[in-house]
Amino acid sequence: MKLDILAFGAHPDDTELGCSGTLIKHVGLGYKVGVVDITEGQLGSRGSVSFRYKEAAHAAKIQGLSVRDNLKLEDGWFGHNRESTELIIQKIRQYQPDIVLANAINDRHPDHGRAAKLVAEACFYSGLIKIKTEFEGKQQNQWRPKAVYHYIQDFHIEPDFVIDISKEWDTKIEAIMAFSSQFYNPSSNEKETPISSKSFLDTLGGKARLFGRPINAEYAEGFTTNRYLGVKDLFDLK
Repeated sequence: MKLDILAFGAHPDDTELGCSGTLIKHVGLGYKVGVVDITEGQLGSRGSVSFRYKEAAHAAKIQGLSVRDNLKLEDGWFGHNRESTELIIQKIRQYQPDIVLANAINDRHPDHGRAAKLVAEACFYSGLIKIKTEFEGKQQNQWRPKAVYHYIQDFHIEPDFVIDISKEWDTKIEAIMAFSSQFYNPSSNEKETPISSKSFLDTLGGKARLFGRPINAEYAEGFTTNRYLGVKDLFDLK
């Protein structure tokens, strides 16, 4: 299945928090969108791997994703190495996205920055014909996405551009809350974590409002890029 947009997250729920509003918006515009989780979230303080798969499937349905995949690398310990890079290349060549979204380039969780670099490098290497990969016993063709953009997570990073997600905000929150083991749930008896409090959800809303204000949007998601952005004309800018 060829996708228009493929978002990678180091953990299940990374893309929900960082870029699900943008994914939902583009699904609504008719694009094929998918997510690849790099790990199963094995080190999460709450919930379990099996339950997080159910949560991820539920969140995917809410967003209207065409596919949700998992590389099953080890949470916390996946390396910036050839093995991890080749697995990501396989997924890029399998889904042939035009645009890739990846973790924040620097963040509170060390996995996020490491995943950001891994995915960005894999997008380049995926276009090299001499790097050979296989999927289901067949050799894959090289494929290089047209662009890689990094969503913003816990740390405040000045975005290079923002996307208005005002209409998608409620659905984004619904997708986040599909991970009921991880986020605010007054019925839960599990240990509280920095992301399980109601104040964390309030912080998400505040950050989205901050990103939205300069473009006169109620909510927006921010992204960074390592290249110049081009626009058709001045009226294309908000």
